[in-house]
Amino acid sequence: MSEFLKHILWATDFSDEGQEALLYADYFAKGFKSRLSALHVVSDFSSALYESSPAVGAELISKIELVKNNAASKLESIAKGKGISLDKVIVKEGSASKKIIETASEVKADLIVVGRKGLSGLEKLFIGSVANQVLRSSPVPVLVTKKKRGEIGIKKILVPTDFSKQEEVEQDLGIRLSGGFCASMTLLYVLELFGHDLRLVDELFKDVLARLKKKSRRETCDVQIDEDVYRAHNASAGIVDYAETHQFDLIVMSTYIHKLERFFLGSTTEKVISYTNLPVFAIPPSRQAD
Repeated sequence: MSEFLKHILWATDFSDEGQEALLYADYFAKGFKSRLSALHVVSDFSSALYESSPAVGAELISKIELVKNNAASKLESIAKGKGISLDKVIVKEGSASKKIIETASEVKADLIVVGRKGLSGLEKLFIGSVANQVLRSSPVPVLVTKKKRGEIGIKKILVPTDFSKQEEVEQDLGIRLSGGFCASMTLLYVLELFGHDLRLVDELFKDVLARLKKKSRRETCDVQIDEDVYRAHNASAGIVDYAETHQFDLIVMSTYIHKLERFFLGSTTEKVISYTNLPVFAIPPSRQAD
């Protein structure tokens, strides 16, 4: 299990949601005995430096270093205030989403944790927020969190499925997360207007459950696996409604996009992240089941 998530990168803009994400990052780090690093990205001042005289440029460089040092101190202070130990504190300058991806690669992070801040208005439908850009570019899973009231805990994990080949990755990671947190796992099929026949869904579930229950025996905790079918107008609305109605703690989904139009309107995963109050463990298309 220790090989699953060895290094977690928490990226923050110091917003309330960004700081709340640290609690989830720490929860995952403790659950999987992972190292935890912190990252903050400051604005790119390179254009101002190029347009300045040597004297002004030198002063700007000094001020930029001061901003970076203050950001590093703030990261350490936030973690210390929450009783959390950090492996590394990193401050970079540039595009937030690009630097997050770049840093995750440099430190060999297995998971990026970010707050959902910015996913509002038109950004729910189009790429624009840092979180959305990270979701679309990250080669490793991204945990997107929202500010939560009360104590953080993961005891019920929801894994939506449409029985495609890619869904096996989600199911396998769902098992590993459930085993690490000693949580139950529910496979959910949302029956849309033009969904599968229910009899076919039953047969598909039998095959998936047989495979997953075999894998669950390898985990630290014996994972309880359930399945359910939920009727809804569309997949994203059904997932959000079911997860919150049944009081789940985490949703596990892939970020891959089935059809061209979903690239413009936002994938099912992005829509779920936009509207749910729960954290979402988003898996990139490149991720392969271990």
